[in-house]
Amino acid sequence: MTVGYDAFDDPYAYKGTTTLRNKLGLRDTAQLEAFEIEMTTLRAGEPLPRGKFNALHYCRVHHHLFQDVYSWAGKYRTVRTAKGGNPFCFPEYIGSEMTKLFGTVPEILSADSSEDFIAEATRFLGELNAIHPFREGNGRSQLAFMAMLGEAAGFVLDFARVRRDSFMPAMIASYAGNLVPLSAELKSLLR
Repeated sequence: MTVGYDAFDDPYAYKGTTTLRNKLGLRDTAQLEAFEIEMTTLRAGEPLPRGKFNALHYCRVHHHLFQDVYSWAGKYRTVRTAKGGNPFCFPEYIGSEMTKLFGTVPEILSADSSEDFIAEATRFLGELNAIHPFREGNGRSQLAFMAMLGEAAGFVLDFARVRRDSFMPAMIASYAGNLVPLSAELKSLLR
């Protein structure tokens, strides 16, 4: 699922292609995408790793989802990347930015109301997306982790109801600092 990422000489991809190196050796992007969706869907149906809702826990969730597809699952990317001309966190800062961001998780977990929870969750998710710590699989990892956070905080988010046509633009708007659409999307997912 490399479609949409800005082109660069990517050591994660097979030389001369945009197809990410993978455990099956698939060279066709469509086949890799289908395999990735199938395997991550199966893994998402299993219990996700439990933990302390810190950056290491988040990496374990990514590893769990993508372990069958990529050897680097659960490891921060080492290359600069962007989508739609918007650069994500430079790799040399990912570790410190993740530590800083995950230091704010207690504010999510201690939310007293659904409004406070949505405000904190929106801020967190927007920042996590801007960091984009992995070469691939950030969105699926974000949603799985946010579902776990919501459950732990007592505010269940039903990501099965995500509407891609409105959720993706909301994520893009959050990158530009506009959290209103993402807040509305998360609020619509509350059960």
